[in-house]
Amino acid sequence: MDVLKAIETRRSVRKYKPVPVPDGDLKKILESGRLAPSAGNKQPWGFVVVRDADRRKKLATAASNQMWTAEAGAFLAVFSDAANSPGGYGKWVERDPMIAVESMILAAWSLGYGTCWIGAFDEAKVKALLGIPEDKKVICLFPVGVPAETPDPKPRRALKEVFHAETYETPMEL
Repeated sequence: MDVLKAIETRRSVRKYKPVPVPDGDLKKILESGRLAPSAGNKQPWGFVVVRDADRRKKLATAASNQMWTAEAGAFLAVFSDAANSPGGYGKWVERDPMIAVESMILAAWSLGYGTCWIGAFDEAKVKALLGIPEDKKVICLFPVGVPAETPDPKPRRALKEVFHAETYETPMEL
């Protein structure tokens, strides 16, 4: 699947078949995050990949009891590292990891896997469960797995509502 088709068809998946993600596919997904762009090429991110079923359930509990996340074959915790970011805990340290996440989400979708990034979680519980050092910041979590269902597309705002030509007052018409 080409990248434009992946962007057009990608959905947030919240139901998974309880099957593992093969190593080869997981490596492709992870590699797409490793290769993502970042400010000053500092790559201020890290990821903990959780495949163990019991640990996935504990992580789901730390994610505001969103137990559906534990059914996916893998569950990733994304963290930032201010030591590797221009300006420490400035604006880039959270943005750069999310660029990597989007690359992984699109790679996963192109390979037939669903994802859904999670922002609701107890950071202290996630850090304790996964051994993430205190000086790192957990940015998000996301499951990766074989979709048990694919949701219908959600409505999107029109291009002219979100893009402006030259100035804010002029809607973009293409």
